[in-house]
Amino acid sequence: MSIAFDRGAILSGLEPTRAALPAAFALGQELAPQIDRVYMVACGSANRAMLGIQYWLERSSPGIEVRRYFPAEFMAIDPPRLGDRTLVLLASKSGTTPETVAAAHFLKDRPCQVVAFSQYGDKPLAQAVPRHFLVGDTSESFAAMFMLMQALIGGLMTAKEGWPLGAKLIASLDALPTAMCDAAEQNEARAAADAATYAEDDRIYHVASGPGFTTAYVFGVCILMEMLWLHSYPIEAAEFFHGPFEIVDKQTPMILITGEDPSRPLMERVVKFCDTYAGRVMNYDSRNFAMKGIDPEIRPIVAPYILQAALKRFSAHLSVLRNQPLTTRRYMWKVAY
Repeated sequence: MSIAFDRGAILSGLEPTRAALPAAFALGQELAPQIDRVYMVACGSANRAMLGIQYWLERSSPGIEVRRYFPAEFMAIDPPRLGDRTLVLLASKSGTTPETVAAAHFLKDRPCQVVAFSQYGDKPLAQAVPRHFLVGDTSESFAAMFMLMQALIGGLMTAKEGWPLGAKLIASLDALPTAMCDAAEQNEARAAADAATYAEDDRIYHVASGPGFTTAYVFGVCILMEMLWLHSYPIEAAEFFHGPFEIVDKQTPMILITGEDPSRPLMERVVKFCDTYAGRVMNYDSRNFAMKGIDPEIRPIVAPYILQAALKRFSAHLSVLRNQPLTTRRYMWKVAY
């Protein structure tokens, strides 16, 4: 089981995404005069990538309504405002997620604009929508789909409301793959040491705030829970002191994920509490990573992906020490569900 970090493979795998960034931004600009609301629909990691995009839309846009749904709930709710001034983003890594594909078909006779994001053009999702962006064969599809969705929304905000950071966003998204690789390599020694420390633990709690919850969920649930079968639970910092903090003691393993967005004070409060009452804490702060090529004003937007890249090295080492490849599944793709 190899855990070597392959920088070249990651960068080459993300080249198609980098190449598509201008087109995604341009589509957002093109659609801007027609759009008043954005609905984002996906399962799993794609849904949580949308969480961060939703955060920044809510933070920056004075007029664009934004909602985020799981596909099954989206179809069950059938929002009455799903009209001709609504943009729906659908995303699925594989392009075969049944609920997301069903949502694409659900939308076929609706007047809204629909754009999908996935890996391959010959899969059901891409085949079911009028417009799609493909990220291709990359191990970083989570980051890749974020890059293209964020570029599209950046173009939308720039053209519709004069958002001033459009050019900086595209340049920074273009630099993101390199910055992610730098973060992974910077964290290699720490990741190996932390994996050795926590290899025998079967539970880990993850706390984050704002867009950082993207990382808390995707790393905690989509990797440690799904792939390594750990009792790995993400907690919102804004909710931490309303019940969850009662599980903290000197033996509780915790990962604290702190970004650079306006919600940072919420995490600083959690960190302060854990410094006093917890005993086994891994603190991850995006300010500790250089993010070369990322504009200072865009750092808060991409910070979750820098931290995700660093944390993935922890899971790689953990998989070896626990003798469980990250490709292992008990039920997914194996049984009816």
